Amino acid sequence: MSVQKISYNDRFIRDIVPSGEIEMYNASIADAEKMLMAKNGPGNDFLGWLDLPKTMNKEKIASIQSVADEIRGKADILICVGIGGSYLGARAAIEYMSNSFDDMRKPRVLFAGHSINSDYITDLLELTKDKEVAINVVSKSGTTTEPGVAFRVIRQWMEERYGRKEAAKRIIATTDPHKGALRKLAGEEGYATFEIPADVGGRFSVLTAVGLFPIAVAGIDISSLVKGACEAMDFCSGNSFEKNLAGHYAAVRNILFRRGFTTEVLASFQPQLHFVAEWWKQLSGESEGKSNTGIFPAALDYTTDLHSMGQYMQEGIRNIFETFLVLKKTKHSVAIPKFSDDGDELNYLAGRSFEDINSNAYKGTLLAHLDGGVPAATITLDDRSETTLGQLFYFFEKAIALSGYMLRVNPFDQPGVEAYKKNMFALLGKAGFTDLGAKLSSRMQGMDL
Repeated sequence: MSVQKISYNDRFIRDIVPSGEIEMYNASIADAEKMLMAKNGPGNDFLGWLDLPKTMNKEKIASIQSVADEIRGKADILICVGIGGSYLGARAAIEYMSNSFDDMRKPRVLFAGHSINSDYITDLLELTKDKEVAINVVSKSGTTTEPGVAFRVIRQWMEERYGRKEAAKRIIATTDPHKGALRKLAGEEGYATFEIPADVGGRFSVLTAVGLFPIAVAGIDISSLVKGACEAMDFCSGNSFEKNLAGHYAAVRNILFRRGFTTEVLASFQPQLHFVAEWWKQLSGESEGKSNTGIFPAALDYTTDLHSMGQYMQEGIRNIFETFLVLKKTKHSVAIPKFSDDGDELNYLAGRSFEDINSNAYKGTLLAHLDGGVPAATITLDDRSETTLGQLFYFFEKAIALSGYMLRVNPFDQPGVEAYKKNMFALLGKAGFTDLGAKLSSRMQGMDL
């Protein structure tokens, strides 16, 4: 029997969003749910993620695990090359589940291709020069600039170090099932491959080989991760906020958005949740930020950021609402020692755990921000297990899909992302962009950019 390991608590904002108003959104939840289930809403050709926890069967998981085990046996480091949804889900899971420091992780999973920076790529190759290395390049097309140029450099380095034939045995390509530059290259060079389902967009791909392979290499139980997501399908479905946890969260954030609270801050109290929030930012921002609407997603790490952004959160512009991400149980517990001199006046905390202090920091922050006019709700996670994280991944995916439909946008496209790419291609002189390049160059004359 499955156990629900995440919960959503909005009782502290019922003065702003009473139950009766959320009930009025049940029709919106039902309409959005119906479009998803019937697959007749905008972006319906990218709904493969919806049933993914069930379609990612034992055979597919075993296939991914088998290659991961092989890499774990011969590599000290896996470099995962990708950007956006091609790396954020994997990094979120690895940071959430693993030891806090890279040097404690065997093998280490490092990331490249998410920026364009010579110092980063140089430092990465310097770090790995005395280690056994494998590469996982993740790209549906194989032509995305950031991972593309990074992979060129890393591929050359691998072939010079291992020889072309051995390097090919250490490179795994996760890409389109049938077409694209990376699929073609993988066939020519003999790379092992995994498929990115054609009906799953990047930001919804964490439960495909895109996320599962590097997560498995990191030693995390991907079967339990998928199992958790499958369990979330049960409590994230239904036509009312009482039955559909994802619909409940989606309704509250839409009500607040229409009240003028246009920025959502996801605030976590554990450093292991930092990249979960980064993954959520892409999921939310790329799904909803279009047609001149959408909730702006931001993330803060508490208590760290209370000493940098706490003042703004308390007394800044009141267009912010807050969703706290709280962990019930850490893997370890450290108690505060007692000193006879008490020079720092902290003996009143002696014998209490970090978790106890952190819990009270959360409660104090919640109450302070409510008093400061920031509507705040809480998502609580039971523990740092694969099952809990799988439930959280699916909860957020379903909630953002429902929320996007409530906002009357297509949650599954990202037309705005292409704007900077076209300009960059034109400025770099890519074939087919000559006219645009000339226009942009003319615009920039005298601007000293």
